[in-house]
Amino acid sequence: MSDLRFALFAPVGDFFARLAQIFRIDGEVAIRTGARILLIWVLAWLAYRVVRLASRRIEAAVDDGDDSVTTLRERRGRTLSQLLRSVGRVVIFVIALLLTFNLFIDIGPILAGAGILGLAVSFGAQSLVKDVISGFFILSENQFAIGDVIEAGGKSGVVEKMTLRVVVLRDLEGRMHVIPNGEIKVVSNMTRGWSRAVVDVGVAYGEDVDRALAIVRDEAAEFSVDKAWSSQLDGAVEVPGIESLGDSSVVIRSLIRTQPGSQWSAAREYRRRIKNRFDREGIEIPYPQRKVHVKVEGTVASADAITAAGAAGG
Repeated sequence: MSDLRFALFAPVGDFFARLAQIFRIDGEVAIRTGARILLIWVLAWLAYRVVRLASRRIEAAVDDGDDSVTTLRERRGRTLSQLLRSVGRVVIFVIALLLTFNLFIDIGPILAGAGILGLAVSFGAQSLVKDVISGFFILSENQFAIGDVIEAGGKSGVVEKMTLRVVVLRDLEGRMHVIPNGEIKVVSNMTRGWSRAVVDVGVAYGEDVDRALAIVRDEAAEFSVDKAWSSQLDGAVEVPGIESLGDSSVVIRSLIRTQPGSQWSAAREYRRRIKNRFDREGIEIPYPQRKVHVKVEGTVASADAITAAGAAGG
């Protein structure tokens, strides 16, 4: 066993011995210093491995095994996991670097000077300090987490990354937006607690409104108990009634309360079902149209009448 250890560490010892000769340093001191440096960075590597293991354990602890719906607990766990990795990496690297410097020089005065320098820099980097403080409160108050769909700083998208300084969003077109935390004044979280899709469907004025309303409510009831979608819904679909009388249609509104983040897919499926049901029932969804009246020689005639008169006159 001793021969094996000698075979493994002999090249390292020869390296430090040659290095000591080049810089005219005592060989034993160089070997001891090198061993300490190696030990510091091996321990730093092991510490980072522990941090990564802890972050994976956090993600595994909050995972409920259902990939169709991401719960608030899962998003919070992923956020804490990512923050632990990013902060842990910086802290471990800085500590290892300071311990390495301490083997050659006394870092006490350097730390004192760095504190004074940091105070001076903070006055010139107020935006950076503002970003960090804002990021701390965003995380502590759990305003949003990784995987949430939010609108902040004039941009909207899925939260891909969070640090104490910035939030990274990915929008629907794939563009990445990096927003400093200090620039976030108001956050609109679209996937917190529960979500809701508002679906408006227009029917022609010539249709029987009560019949159309009954068909929509029947389709809403069927959608609410569908086994493929009931797990993504948070209650039965509501159809309050006629929402508005538009220029070319009577608008019927449906409210679909869903699990966080499922409102868009549920709304798309609901619209598809309503369209197919209207086709089967013969209910017309009209195109936008407008009736124009034209004043001719002191009289008012509709565009339809003028067109018919022109056709009769050849």
